[in-house]
Amino acid sequence: MFDKSTWIRLPRNVVVGHGVLAQTGDVVADLHLSGRPLVVTSPTPRTVAGERVRDLLSDADTDPALVEVEEASFAAVERVIEAAREAGAGYLVGVGGGKAIDIAKMAAEDRDIGFVSVPTAASHDGIVSGRGSVPDRDTRHSVAAEPPLAVIADTEVLAEAPWRLTTAGCADIISNYTAVRDWELAHRLQNVEYSEYAGALSRMTAEMLVQNADSIKEGLEESAWVVVKALVSSGVAMSIAGSSRPASGAEHLFSHRLDRLAPGAALHGHQVGVGAIMTEYLHTGENGDWRDVRRALTAIGAPTTAAELGIDEATVIEALTTAHEIRDRYTIFGNGMNEAAAREAATVTGVI
Repeated sequence: MFDKSTWIRLPRNVVVGHGVLAQTGDVVADLHLSGRPLVVTSPTPRTVAGERVRDLLSDADTDPALVEVEEASFAAVERVIEAAREAGAGYLVGVGGGKAIDIAKMAAEDRDIGFVSVPTAASHDGIVSGRGSVPDRDTRHSVAAEPPLAVIADTEVLAEAPWRLTTAGCADIISNYTAVRDWELAHRLQNVEYSEYAGALSRMTAEMLVQNADSIKEGLEESAWVVVKALVSSGVAMSIAGSSRPASGAEHLFSHRLDRLAPGAALHGHQVGVGAIMTEYLHTGENGDWRDVRRALTAIGAPTTAAELGIDEATVIEALTTAHEIRDRYTIFGNGMNEAAAREAATVTGVI
């Protein structure tokens, strides 16, 4: 007897393009959201777009509240939850990068209210997903959170963001290649549930960026358009899967391990990009597709070596040999790599 079921939560509206920030009020009205909005932002995004979003949501009957967060932490999530409670917020609007948006979506989940995502940098695929990522001491937690009811991605704003944030977003998407390979491997060896649809969408998103890498250039608004569409697709793949599997495999375990060994050394997206070069080598061998991954990262100006990440060789080897301990998720790392295998992977691919 067939009894399988699933519940896929996706954004109702995704508004992308030049100047679409001005449509914030219309987007909220179309969602029929009611009550006082609480804008959740951080210092720089507040100046770039947060104050404007608050003004766009203001009218004779509505005085939006605003809370500024300076770091991603569970304490910050609790502070936003309390701010939403005190303001009597009917819905939250996250304006910023990964920090503000992840905190807003987690607070919205706790308060059981709607959430609108307004990214100011194309740096991560969390702008549309139902997952939140928050560091906690020497580890990082990925937890279920409220997916956005709408995404408002103004390419004019995104094109003005620091280029390194955009290249980090690109690298994060390109790493979907190896994330999907790991997911398929876990399905074959550990009977982990696999979604052909989510896997295909995630892989297609990575291929789109690899194929267009030469045309993604700093200062071009069209590049922001390409990247944000890829980020949205990746986030949708995670929502369809009901997990971060389509976009998080061994390359993410490698990055999370680096966060412990060398906190703050490099951006998350850049770390997973370098991790993807090596894990693609582990999946496909010396003549495999890892060169295409490295070539695409080079084309967009993202790091491809330990030195470019600001990390020494010993740290890379330690991260590779211990990354499997980060979480209970089966990947190409299996039960762990030995030092010789880790050094070979890092050396052959030119990471060290």
